[in-house]
Amino acid sequence: MSSTAQADGQSPAARLGLKPEQVVQEIGYDDDCDESLRQAVESLTGSEMVEDDFEEVVDAVLLWWRDGDGDLVDALINASVALAGGGTVWLLTPKVGREGHVDPADIADAAPTAGLSTTTNMSAADDWAATRLVAPRARR
Repeated sequence: MSSTAQADGQSPAARLGLKPEQVVQEIGYDDDCDESLRQAVESLTGSEMVEDDFEEVVDAVLLWWRDGDGDLVDALINASVALAGGGTVWLLTPKVGREGHVDPADIADAAPTAGLSTTTNMSAADDWAATRLVAPRARR
């Protein structure tokens, strides 16, 4: 089964909770990113994702992150700066056994330091796992 057709019939973008007309920022894009997931996001939202230098408020951030990309806390803080109230950072990391895999304990340590809470983990694509991070309720 391709990463665009999930067992529940929803596109991966819908499983991420994205909706039409939302503005989604993409950070950390590289050649290894899942193109079918990217296309599903753009198809569902109806527009291209904005880049990391976008200076307006966004509804969600897709942060592609690999072990060795730098400081995860700094990346999460930077990713959450432009989020609208109630916005979500989806941290996309290579799955176990894939090059660049990030230990879930590293994510669990980095999220609260960056002022975020981990709420959901799921498979986002064939090679990518997704972790949903949100601001704690008091900050929203």
